[in-house]
Amino acid sequence: MVDRYVMSIDQGTTSTRCILFDHSGRLCAVSQREHQQYFPRPGWVEHDAVEIWRNVQRIVPEALRNAGVDAGAVAAIGIANQRETTVLWDRRTGAPLGRAIVWQDTRTAPLVDALRDRPGDEFFLDRCGLPASTYFSAPKIRWLFEHTEGLEERARNGDVLFGTMESWLIWNLTGGTDGGLHITDPTNAGRTMLVNIRTLTWDPELLDFFGVPRALLPEIRSSAESYGEARALLPGVRITAALGDQQAALFGQTCFSPGEAKCTYGTGSFLLMNTGTELVRSRNGLLTTVAYKIAGEPTVYALEGPMAVTGSLVQWFRDRLGMISTAPEIETLARTVEDNGGCYIVPAFSGLFAPHWRSDARGVVVGLTSYITRGHLARAVLEATAWQTREVVDAMNADSGLALRQLKVDGGMTSDHLLMQMLADVLDVPVVRPLVSETVSLGAAYAAGLAVGYWADLEVLRRNWHRAGQWIPQMSPERRAWEYESWQRAVERSLDWVRPRPDGV
Repeated sequence: MVDRYVMSIDQGTTSTRCILFDHSGRLCAVSQREHQQYFPRPGWVEHDAVEIWRNVQRIVPEALRNAGVDAGAVAAIGIANQRETTVLWDRRTGAPLGRAIVWQDTRTAPLVDALRDRPGDEFFLDRCGLPASTYFSAPKIRWLFEHTEGLEERARNGDVLFGTMESWLIWNLTGGTDGGLHITDPTNAGRTMLVNIRTLTWDPELLDFFGVPRALLPEIRSSAESYGEARALLPGVRITAALGDQQAALFGQTCFSPGEAKCTYGTGSFLLMNTGTELVRSRNGLLTTVAYKIAGEPTVYALEGPMAVTGSLVQWFRDRLGMISTAPEIETLARTVEDNGGCYIVPAFSGLFAPHWRSDARGVVVGLTSYITRGHLARAVLEATAWQTREVVDAMNADSGLALRQLKVDGGMTSDHLLMQMLADVLDVPVVRPLVSETVSLGAAYAAGLAVGYWADLEVLRRNWHRAGQWIPQMSPERRAWEYESWQRAVERSLDWVRPRPDGV
């Protein structure tokens, strides 16, 4: 009998990966390619959607070769993707109408500020569970309409399609201009500010407010169901799952019960807690979001706390400041000192996300004295991720009424043992890392496999989860409280930094 696999295509912020998983959830083959990051102006972040599709065309055959199999060995395809990143393309030619605007991009800040005044956050929170923010897709679509001549009219005529990255890839995989499927799932659609969080349908009031025509938008399907067969790269293989990357990680970490939480530490970091079929409205600066929707079953919701700059702060420390030559060196450098020397770094490069939602904030380094060394700065870089996580956990506990008992972690930053210990210390709960660290890809594979019966049910997936590492709190309560207060004072100093620039300046 020929071994069969489930394929995951994980389209992330900095790279795209194709991974084959077997029935035990073991990674059997992987291929990966990075794509270029474009920063044409301060606060602008863009990707080339064509480059990303070409990368997928390279890595899928490469992963099959690495496994020594052909497309016939693939039982199903699941896709995970960077969320909110906005692509508009021509329905007839398939050409993107400019570069994709990435979730980190802040060019829509003036529009978002106006939304806070009229109609205000409550209008949006009540309908889509999200506050007005540059993070989400609808302001990006509106900005493109206002800055691209004729685009809105073309969209209203049905000549233009919108999607986040999973929609773009599925459309291309299933035929593109020759009948490609224009679809999305609730975990991605729910991040546009255009979907009713209760009905999981495009909301007429939100569409009207942003001036987004329904013809532009994809059909919303379940996160796990058979969408159709691929016609490119893997002809005849069914595409059966699509999940935003953070929901995919929650699924891959098998957080299937209310109160179970994970945090993925990558370019940004994202903490999600499963709240079950109950939609919990956040009062403390978190997002109410769809965790996943399996076909024929009730929607499962989550609370989310996104942190915009975590791993990218290490990259900045390496690439912009030249303090280290490789990312792993930051742990070694941070261990040359016993503490931060009174120095704190608040990385509000794109404003502050949860729980503050302040687009006027900018990064600050506070507490500098002549005593501070590169080691202290390195430690402050890592601690910034830990303290941002603490802020989100405090908000999550308050919103959910559930006290976090342990935090499951994944992502590239979890290889930093010092950071993991910092997390356990500031959260005062155990931090655990799974044996399979590629939980975003694994979650997309799990959802795809469930849809075709490759895995029988959620309990089978739970049995696949195995712990690889654990960190136990060691910090005293007194020091924890002192350091947290110092961090909060540093955050206050990052606020109200962005001001309108007067004419002629």
